[in-house]
Amino acid sequence: MAPAKLADMINREHLADLHHGEEQRLMDLHPRSAEMAAEARQHLLGGVPFNDLPALEAALAKGDIACVLTEPALTNIGIMLPDAGFHEGLRRLTKAHGTLLVMDATHTICVGPGGATAAWGLQPDFLVIGKTIGGGMPAAAYGMTTEIAARLKPAFFDDSIDVSGIGGTLTGNALALAAVRATLANTPRAADFARMIPLATSWTRGVQSTIDAYRLPWNVQQLGCRAEYGFCPPPKDGAAAAAAMDHELDAFMHLWAINRGILLTPFHNMALLSPYHTQADVDLHTKVFRDAVVTLAD
Repeated sequence: MAPAKLADMINREHLADLHHGEEQRLMDLHPRSAEMAAEARQHLLGGVPFNDLPALEAALAKGDIACVLTEPALTNIGIMLPDAGFHEGLRRLTKAHGTLLVMDATHTICVGPGGATAAWGLQPDFLVIGKTIGGGMPAAAYGMTTEIAARLKPAFFDDSIDVSGIGGTLTGNALALAAVRATLANTPRAADFARMIPLATSWTRGVQSTIDAYRLPWNVQQLGCRAEYGFCPPPKDGAAAAAAMDHELDAFMHLWAINRGILLTPFHNMALLSPYHTQADVDLHTKVFRDAVVTLAD
């Protein structure tokens, strides 16, 4: 949340959150401090539904929003892709109202070496990325435009920067940096995505073929080398996805898969294809998924 704090330093006082879609709530800035979390919530405007430009425009019209925080596509409650023109409208509105735009690329790095931000030509004021750059090791980084960096220069050179929630004891520790270096040097390269994305496309087509064959009111979405199915038509925002969750069916699909050699991502029906997966792995999932649906139909 460092970019949100930095935006607050140089802009206004509130944060509009289009992030993840889980009731659009902001997590605590610091897990050890209830007081800091309560203070942060005072500065959270509240959720603006993803893909809803009129709602965003109404929120920004008040003139007190420091920044808007979102992902290029929502990923934490299923995959929700942006509507055509959404990102162009998002950038236009934030610029028109003098509001900074923060993109969280932690999950959408799955689109390519520069993530969805690079692949889709997005132009945020801040970019943040977390655990994926360290291969799961707790690590994070953020960047900003040259203009924003110049405006923040006094804050970065102030002695309090290390204790204000932006720096700290574990910031840039040797283990995390070694993990980041190993990950960036060996996994998210163009050659890796050239192998992973076609496998994800095949995985998606396999799931879709069963959905179509049995006329299920389900959906499967792909985002780069990541793909996920859900038990509803394609949702437009997190609230719609949450309303369609079926925990018993979710548990059945996971248990059915793991008993046949496939471990799906916990609390998601999601596959994240790696350079080490093969077409045989994808074909196995296609068969296992269809067999599960056949069993449910019977």
